[in-house]
Amino acid sequence: MSELRNQPEFIELTEVVDREEHEFADMAARHFKARAKMALENDTLRASFRGASDFLMAKRRSVFPDEEMLQALRDRGEAARQRSLQDLPDLLELLEQNLIANGIQVHWAETAQQANQIIHDIMVANNARSVVKGKSMVSEEIELNHYLEARGIECLESDMGEYLVQLAKEAPSHIVMPVIHKNKQQIARLMHTRATTPDGEAVPYSEDVDDLIGNARAILRQKFRQADVGISGVNMAIAETGTLLLVENEGNGRMSTTVPPVHIAITGIEKVVRSLSDVPELLTLLPRSATGQIITTYVNMISGPRKAEEPDGPEQVHLVLLDNGRSKMFNHPDLKPTLQCIRCGACMNHCPVYARIGGHAYGSTYPGPIGQVVTPQLDSSGGLGVHADMVNACSLNGACGEACPVRIPLPDLIRKLRAEANAPVTVQHDGKPHVNGSGSHRSLAESLIWQGWSQLHRHSALYRLTTTAITKGRVLMPSKLSPWTNTRVMPKPAASSLHQLAKKAGVPSSAADIKTAQTPDATDNREGKS
Repeated sequence: MSELRNQPEFIELTEVVDREEHEFADMAARHFKARAKMALENDTLRASFRGASDFLMAKRRSVFPDEEMLQALRDRGEAARQRSLQDLPDLLELLEQNLIANGIQVHWAETAQQANQIIHDIMVANNARSVVKGKSMVSEEIELNHYLEARGIECLESDMGEYLVQLAKEAPSHIVMPVIHKNKQQIARLMHTRATTPDGEAVPYSEDVDDLIGNARAILRQKFRQADVGISGVNMAIAETGTLLLVENEGNGRMSTTVPPVHIAITGIEKVVRSLSDVPELLTLLPRSATGQIITTYVNMISGPRKAEEPDGPEQVHLVLLDNGRSKMFNHPDLKPTLQCIRCGACMNHCPVYARIGGHAYGSTYPGPIGQVVTPQLDSSGGLGVHADMVNACSLNGACGEACPVRIPLPDLIRKLRAEANAPVTVQHDGKPHVNGSGSHRSLAESLIWQGWSQLHRHSALYRLTTTAITKGRVLMPSKLSPWTNTRVMPKPAASSLHQLAKKAGVPSSAADIKTAQTPDATDNREGKS
């Protein structure tokens, strides 16, 4: 191994991988606009996202060939999620009752810090020093890996994409495909320079996908056997049966939840559904919308720890139910639909902004349209004071809302959050629920501009006077007007206004003029009668 690391080719590849790590760290340390600019200047990144988005959209279309059937399925999916949210407090209590009856220990966490502490306490009570993790976006949300590693606990991601992201010391760039931002050459370099086989040797360089997966599988298999604790997410928690449902394609979720003696599942409180009858519609929509599959390779349903007569399975099962701002979303009159999300990622795949700047530019666990809605509302995120610029990174083209399998009105929610970020003081203190950081993006200059625009369009005389002045003084217009002209050409006013052109052409300028033009005069009437 030491001989290989001293070879020039290995050193060169290592330098490339290290440089990519530093580039990510540099991007992560900057604000949204700088991150977006860096992403747009990265041709490799843009090619990866553009190709992946086109591929995933085509896959989704192939499994929804009947538009009428798709819309009916979306209706049922939306209804299932709304039924669950309507009774959310009662369903959570019912879920807890049935989980406990099944032998699953339930823990409630109001904040990300509490969730991390609960999981750490479980590990300390079991003398656990190593963790193998299945895919869990909530664990990313609370930064669980960093928390446990800072306390001397080894954490290893077992999802292939998450494992590669962990090797690269980066964050996921997509909620379903974490390493979508890297091409096969980058992944081959990463595996070769940073992964080691069970024998302690460097993984051979290969760009073959089967080889890459096989090498990772050999490394992870040993870790599954050695791990003290397995951690997973939850796609649905079924209240009436006390069942945790997980979907996956690689088998790592099943290994994480059955091989280690302790299984800890973590999920947001919104993932609960009432009964198994709610599952089919959502389970039909989720994989088709996420990866273009009819069904995932594995559908795991966990209803308790290993029983005395069973040969395998964990001795303990814990569920951590996280709030972290979700109760506020639930009680917000306009933003409650945020909680309908089933984390399929379809909105990202169809978003033209995400396809160009990628997930890391958003600087949050949840990128893309759903991230623009979810992230500012999470208690651990810093609210709109931190993420107002991200909310503005949307053309409001509506593609995300049309792609969402459970009909979350994402464009409407993004507009609402924009209004929240720019809310005046009177609105901020009106006694109604508001997002953390409401009004933090408000600008006095912008407010005055829009008030002037409003007055201008309310008074026709003032409007005509202003447009006349602009056309007369068009040569005095500046050539640049930031930030508009940072990415656009400065428009130049026309030599004549629309009203002036219409008047020259003899087009009536008001309803009264039109009526006068259409009414024959008295002379014409008399001549007609004679």
